[in-house]
Amino acid sequence: MSDDPTAAQADIIPQTLVGISFPDIYRAQEFLTAVTRLKANGSLVLEDAVIVVKDDAGKTVVRETIDPQPGRSAISGGMWTGLFGLLLGGPVGWAAGTAIGAGAGALTAKVVDLGISDEWVGWFRDAVKPGTATVAVLASEIVEDHLVAEVHRFAGSELVYANFDAEMIARLERALEV
Repeated sequence: MSDDPTAAQADIIPQTLVGISFPDIYRAQEFLTAVTRLKANGSLVLEDAVIVVKDDAGKTVVRETIDPQPGRSAISGGMWTGLFGLLLGGPVGWAAGTAIGAGAGALTAKVVDLGISDEWVGWFRDAVKPGTATVAVLASEIVEDHLVAEVHRFAGSELVYANFDAEMIARLERALEV
């Protein structure tokens, strides 16, 4: 057995994280729509996307696309465990199941981190310049030529981060040049 951690991950499709900063939220939303179109056309597998907006005063707002929300998870958890409790213990079981399920659902939503990790979201939150909006995309199975063609439409924006190889990063940066 090998001690090389990459050997155990040979069958895992690598994920790519790309962050592009835009002069306003409208261009950021347009780029997110373009990425969604790439997904629909089979040019990439979209794992997650996050939009980080920082106003001129430095206040940031983060919108994640797939992490579970505590409120929704609490309602869902409470409903299902309440139903199960009702079947097993009648009205008392329903009340207990609802309370336990709601608490577990809310806690799970806080703990579970799907897609772009909270650490990376924090990094983008700090890296975003005031008065801009940044879209961070986590994707796999990317058709690089298609991504570069889409990015070209957003010339004037700035590549903040990408874990592509140096050649692909250079292609993206050239596509964003004015």
